[in-house]
Amino acid sequence: MELTLWTYEGPPHVGAMRIATAMQGIHYVLHAPQGDTYADLLFTMIERRDQRPPVTYTTFQARDLGADTSALFQRAVRDTYERHRPDALLVGASCTAELLQDDPGGLCQNLNLPVPVVALELPSYQRKENWGASETFYHLVRSALQGQPKPERAPRAAGTRARCNLLGATALGFRHRDDVIELKRLLDELGVDVSVVAPWQATLADLKRLPEADFNVLMYPEIGKTCADWLQRQFGMPCTQTVPIGRGATARFVAEVAQLAGLSDASMQTAKSRWYAQSVDSTYLTGKRVFVFGDATHAMAAARIARDEMGFEVVGLGTYSREFARDVRALASEWGLEALITDNHLEVEAAIEALQPELILGTQMERHIAKRHGMPCAVISAPVHVQDFPARYSPQMGVEGSNVMFDTWIHPLMMGLEEHLLGMFREDFEFHGQAAPSHLGHASSELNTVVLDKVAPVEPVANAANGRWTPEAEKELGKIPFFVRNKARRNTERYASEQGVQTITVETLYDAKAHYSR
Repeated sequence: MELTLWTYEGPPHVGAMRIATAMQGIHYVLHAPQGDTYADLLFTMIERRDQRPPVTYTTFQARDLGADTSALFQRAVRDTYERHRPDALLVGASCTAELLQDDPGGLCQNLNLPVPVVALELPSYQRKENWGASETFYHLVRSALQGQPKPERAPRAAGTRARCNLLGATALGFRHRDDVIELKRLLDELGVDVSVVAPWQATLADLKRLPEADFNVLMYPEIGKTCADWLQRQFGMPCTQTVPIGRGATARFVAEVAQLAGLSDASMQTAKSRWYAQSVDSTYLTGKRVFVFGDATHAMAAARIARDEMGFEVVGLGTYSREFARDVRALASEWGLEALITDNHLEVEAAIEALQPELILGTQMERHIAKRHGMPCAVISAPVHVQDFPARYSPQMGVEGSNVMFDTWIHPLMMGLEEHLLGMFREDFEFHGQAAPSHLGHASSELNTVVLDKVAPVEPVANAANGRWTPEAEKELGKIPFFVRNKARRNTERYASEQGVQTITVETLYDAKAHYSR
């Protein structure tokens, strides 16, 4: 077992928590010690929920290990039902309790509870959070539809709108709530009604209605694909294959929905809006070198948008979603790249250091990496922090999602340029903190004279070359934008070593620039 300070995914029982918290009338009884009880922290602080997640812990202690922990678990299940009266119960064990081998599912069989009890077998030492969420959702749907016959699908009457389900949105998901709203709007414009959204805000009764729809819309394959595939096999329900993130993907999604719903070409036009990334303001950003890492769905979508819609150069692509590694590798191979498949953030940081991208599109962990290396970064995927659950409407899917992503991605690049300009002009009398207001003009020449004497010089970049750089060269290096400064330093030092130059001067810096720009 590999220990690390950061993890891209928690254990699979956290995925089960995300499903239980997303739904209504579902309660999760988790066999776990006190140290595994951190659901409140995840959902109330990060996602800013107004109520506790529906999770009850057995919270056994060291002294309980010498007694019958199975009886403790059964008592916790009975008490949970009496207190909360849920429509269905999920039962399982945390990674610590898994070692006790108490078999939560078997222990519940003799309790004779009047509600369905879904036993979860989530191997904590082999699988991770998204897989746990996928399995939990799948088993809940199977339990709800057990014994239900395949509905007869008569041809829709003229004027009747097609119906679909939205599958995959969960609690603690990256912009899932807003994506649901955006897709409902988009589908409504196309003439398609949404029957059930699941697991987000769904009840057990909603799950039983899933087969009544004409087709399913798969929002997040990491969560919903297993369930969608089973519904297709069991009830003959077709499912969309395109995740509508980005202008191009949204257009393909609309065409796919139109085919499944039997829509005409005319009804698709309402979904084709002008995208802001076509504006003149974006043209100077063409060719920016971008590194992309996250869950498979968002990483692949972001890479396609960056390359095909924004004119960036994707220099690195990776994911921590091992279940979808084949898809990510296939996409990277199309562009002559080797995909980075890892859940070790240190490997991701090493790749970023080697590639020196001008923009990172990643998770909360890549945001921290970017801060340490002075690189711009935009978050595109879980794991995320509280700032990635904004109060404003901020989807990633659909036409509006394309606009949101453009703003989000461009912002760190623009801020990098702004910080560079502020640093470059900090010695100018009009830009320092003590300067007179601009509307006063140059009336206060005495103030300007006094202030200029107090203006601090540009601070030299930290000397990482053990005195190899002259003060003048360090000052000149400090004028280079911070998001490419480290690359300039390394290239200059490499050039100096190759040329046998012991002391790096301003002339060496510009000689290196000319050398690497050929």
